Amino acid sequence: MKFQISRVSTSAARLAQVFISTSGLLLIGLLLILGTPLRAQAQAAVESIDTALVDQVRELALLATQQTAGLQSAGATNVDAGIGNPTRFDVVVGTLDPRLKLAPCQRIEPYLPTGVRLWGKARIGLRCAQGARPWNVYLPITVRVYGNALVAALPLQAGATVRETDLRLAEIDLAEQNAAVVASPALAVGRTLTRPLAAGQGLRQTDLKPRQWFAAGDTVRVLATGPGFRVSGSGQALTPGLEGQTARVRTDGGQVITGMPVATRELEISL
Repeated sequence: MKFQISRVSTSAARLAQVFISTSGLLLIGLLLILGTPLRAQAQAAVESIDTALVDQVRELALLATQQTAGLQSAGATNVDAGIGNPTRFDVVVGTLDPRLKLAPCQRIEPYLPTGVRLWGKARIGLRCAQGARPWNVYLPITVRVYGNALVAALPLQAGATVRETDLRLAEIDLAEQNAAVVASPALAVGRTLTRPLAAGQGLRQTDLKPRQWFAAGDTVRVLATGPGFRVSGSGQALTPGLEGQTARVRTDGGQVITGMPVATRELEISL
């Protein structure tokens, strides 16, 4: 009798194990089946952004970039300012992180985020304007602005003094770097390179050491400009006059003023 009870108990245990295992597999399978549509919907939302909106995003970015370039080109100092003269534009639209879980959306709107500069690596905002769960993400883009600027005509070493024959004009991507390009040989010839340049590489203003227009102790000409007037005087430099950096000068009357060095032994102040 004890032997039979033992066999019945063992059989029951095995049946229980089989039932539990089968139920577990059925449960897992059910979860996978139910979860697949949810994952598919989220993935479809990401893929729809990457395909259906790419032309709209590119058009928005191109229009905004061209408008900005047009405002800059309206000035008369593009070459001196290192903006260059853009000749054509291109926008490469990136992709969203595939790990994003976005709820299905019936209408997605692209927009320009506040404070974003469409120059080189940038981003466009995407928001769900019609859906059960609104969301907002940023889509990476690359803005390319082509124009003529100076490039190295041959390999140049750091510390070299730039000669006119070292440079040539070529079309480059002005937006490849944040630093301004150099479009006029007069702004580069005679200056010293801060880093090496490969042949064909664009010359940027940061590649050149700042010019020193005067030294401390030099007598300098002071130009004061304002609406409708221009006055000149003289004074003694208290600090070196480096290009792009303010300098201090004591006028003949004893007043200490601060201005921008603009040429050899010349300081300009705006009133």
